[in-house]
Amino acid sequence: MSKTKKRVLIAIISILAVVVLLASAFFIYAGVYYHTDKEAVNAYLASKPSVTETKLDGDYLAYSNGENKAGIVFYPGAKVEYTAYSPLMCALAEKGFYCVLVKMPFNLAFLKPNAANSVVGSLGIEHWYIAGHSLGGSFAAQYAAKNTEKLDGLILLGSYSATDLSSTNLKVLSVYGSEDKVLNKKNYDKNKSKLPSDFLEFVIDGGCHSGFGMYGAQKGDGTPTIPTVEQIELTANYISNFADSADFADFV
Repeated sequence: MSKTKKRVLIAIISILAVVVLLASAFFIYAGVYYHTDKEAVNAYLASKPSVTETKLDGDYLAYSNGENKAGIVFYPGAKVEYTAYSPLMCALAEKGFYCVLVKMPFNLAFLKPNAANSVVGSLGIEHWYIAGHSLGGSFAAQYAAKNTEKLDGLILLGSYSATDLSSTNLKVLSVYGSEDKVLNKKNYDKNKSKLPSDFLEFVIDGGCHSGFGMYGAQKGDGTPTIPTVEQIELTANYISNFADSADFADFV
């Protein structure tokens, strides 16, 4: 074998080795995630008999009580099993919303940022919102920026938008817990200018970062002073009132 061929072979082997190492590192990283507290979730869903859970194509889960006055597509937080947010979707469905919970590849929203495309505008529902928790909220905001004509608004939970939405007509709601130690408040405050000037913000007293779902305590989070169920139902009330109001001035 000539020296040139040897160099090419060594280069190819080196590149393949790097690819294998990077892939291995990714799978190790993605393989460690927050699992749904199935017992707590099942108990909550059982307490809402008027709501039906349906599996859609793509492993999405839909929640409805049949009213379907507006649709809400939800992007989960990074490395959180998507079913952990079933209680929040169920609480909103009980209030008349058709809620779709998206299963992200490897529980990472950046791997499927346009996941809402297969749902938004379907089922004969006229009004649609996109929502997300933590990193899921940031990618929901990115989707909203590119699809303003399809959406009525954006809902951010323990999250912020790194995409400029300030000149859009989207209604925007931001909710986070007073004990949230995962949300980077410096970045959150800095990025407020990227939201429409009339965006709404609510802080749940005693709430934490992981309290929007049922997946246990999150590393680095604060200690909540209210039960997870209470944070979920307060959040559902904020979202319901926000989406129901024709004008922000009507919001109570």
